[in-house]
Amino acid sequence: MEGGKTLSCGNGGSAADAQHFSSEMLNRFDRERSGLPAFALTTDSSTITSIANDYDYEEIFAKQVRALGQPGDVLLAISTSGASPNVNAAIEAAHEREMYVIALSGKNGGRMAALLSDDDKEIRVPSETTARIQEVHLLVIHCLCDLIDQQLLG
Repeated sequence: MEGGKTLSCGNGGSAADAQHFSSEMLNRFDRERSGLPAFALTTDSSTITSIANDYDYEEIFAKQVRALGQPGDVLLAISTSGASPNVNAAIEAAHEREMYVIALSGKNGGRMAALLSDDDKEIRVPSETTARIQEVHLLVIHCLCDLIDQQLLG
């Protein structure tokens, strides 16, 4: 992802996780480093509500991905069930834009799992309990942040 950016999305607690990841990238995680370009697609209420009003709630992330995503960028798509229509639409839009997808899912992966390409990565929490899935997603996000720092800083 040299020179690229990360876009992240999710609903409810997963939206909070998307924002958490973005803030760790833009600011810093565990070690001092320059900020990395990362955007949570969950934070602009004017954009989200205008898309939901003019089109459909299912499009709130996909339209942003189509506008902001570039080939080689990464979409971090978070859904505890894998069945969130707006997150799944964002995955489809990311593929249209030749982006990579990292999917954090739970349960049986839902429709999300079927949308992923060979170049995408899914990290699935095999639990039926939303709270447990969210807890593990936060741990995974911190592991991803640590991995990114390790790759950049050694």
